Amino acid sequence: MSAVPAQSLPAPRRAPERPRWLRPAPEPGTGRAKPRLAYAIIAVAGVAVIVVAQLLLSIAITQGAYDIDHATMQQTTLDRQEQQLREDLDRVESPQYLAANAEALGMVPNSNPVFLRLSDGSVSGDPSAAVGGAAASAPLVPNALIDGVPLVTEQPAVETPKGGAAAGAASEAGAEAPVEAPVAPPAGDGLPTPATH
Repeated sequence: MSAVPAQSLPAPRRAPERPRWLRPAPEPGTGRAKPRLAYAIIAVAGVAVIVVAQLLLSIAITQGAYDIDHATMQQTTLDRQEQQLREDLDRVESPQYLAANAEALGMVPNSNPVFLRLSDGSVSGDPSAAVGGAAASAPLVPNALIDGVPLVTEQPAVETPKGGAAAGAASEAGAEAPVEAPVAPPAGDGLPTPATH
């Protein structure tokens, strides 16, 4: 091993002490008094600001709750209206309602269907004219959901405003009497079913 002379650390230096200056405490009532009134005003003003802020936040939250309640009630009303419209749409899309409207417009079901084979052009079945009336739609499947739903021919007429070009067009249309197709009496509330044996 090698001998390395040990070096000693220098002793830490102390800062020279400052002389302390002592002074006597002021006697009560003399000297500067702390402004206690200013602190009281600041504290009261701070409490007032906090109370007003809390009141305003409470009012805003309450108003938001009323708005949410109103929107929820409006959403419930709209959901009910949508459900009612969906039920009405299901009624008018039903096959029984379509069949009743077709009969009201003069269409009749054909009990003797005829088929055309496209591959060779042959006709299968006995072609005959369709017959209307109660005999054609005797076997019907009833549907109570379409009771009270007016048919296409029973819809109320739409009134046009009087005056202007619309009145002139209406008077010209009235001069020419439109030819109406004969309307077969409705057979009842139901869907024609095939006769099976």
